Amino acid sequence: MAIKIFIDQGHNPQGVNAGAEGFGLREQDITYNVGIYLRDILANDPRFEARVSRPTEDTVLGTTNATSLAARVNAANAWPADYFLSIHVNANTNPNVNGTEMYIFRSGGEAQSLAESLLDSITTRLDTKRNGVFVRPSLYVLRRTSMPAVLLELAYITNEDDAEKLEDDQYAFAYSIYLGLLNYFGFNLI
Repeated sequence: MAIKIFIDQGHNPQGVNAGAEGFGLREQDITYNVGIYLRDILANDPRFEARVSRPTEDTVLGTTNATSLAARVNAANAWPADYFLSIHVNANTNPNVNGTEMYIFRSGGEAQSLAESLLDSITTRLDTKRNGVFVRPSLYVLRRTSMPAVLLELAYITNEDDAEKLEDDQYAFAYSIYLGLLNYFGFNLI
């Protein structure tokens, strides 16, 4: 039986729940592309089944931040997914802050192990700074999902080096997430 991965591409294309911006890039465009790449990679591996929260670039979820987040969680819970990955890029007023980090609901358990595997894979393959795995029980998509959930902050859109990777290496981010999943499940490449 295939492992069901729900890929939430953080933020809407415009309007409510739009994402961060930096260096002419928009978070919602990066997360959309990385999510589609990841879905397509997983679709070619019979051990996985994948769905995305935003199947098209123009998909808008909800009419407020709250309903946008609820739509993502509700879709994953209704499927029901086995694992929930919410893809984001980070921002900071300090342009020197950079790196990759993961957020989970609570320490220990499957989500933490998965987050560590994803973090290792991304930082190793894309040479981003390893910021760590952090507990953030206040995040709606972690709190309200009924399966292990990880919110991935791929890199900082407000840091020049990170932004360059976010622009040029979107497929590599998706492939690194895939390899992190394989490592977590103890699978070999097929």
